[in-house]
Amino acid sequence: MRPAALLLITAAASACASSAAPEPRTAKAQTKLTHELAGKVAGKPVDCLPFYRSNDMVIIDDNTILFRDGGTVYRNDPPGGCSPLGSGNYTLVTKTVGGIGLCRGDIATVVDLPNRFTVGSCSFGDFIPYKPATG
Repeated sequence: MRPAALLLITAAASACASSAAPEPRTAKAQTKLTHELAGKVAGKPVDCLPFYRSNDMVIIDDNTILFRDGGTVYRNDPPGGCSPLGSGNYTLVTKTVGGIGLCRGDIATVVDLPNRFTVGSCSFGDFIPYKPATG
């Protein structure tokens, strides 16, 4: 095998390996996540959101998206992340099929809206409901 080809294969393999591990959460993103989930406790993960309005979505970073539904906040950590969504320059475009809200495994597209370019995509993981603590 030629050295250049071997170098390309090694670079590609390391890029794949490094993309598997999520980037560490920044202090700013952690503060935002803590604020959004303050006073709430996690419940059992669900496969689908019972209701979804796109204006109730909060992007924490490439690895965490929150969906508000009244007093409940659903946390989703897309497997493999959703880059470059967390940069703040992009939006997440979702499609619901059959009248059901967003579900685990559904694919969303990351779009640069001013230029109308698709710049990435991700699939949703489990939706973890966080409800106000009682007591």
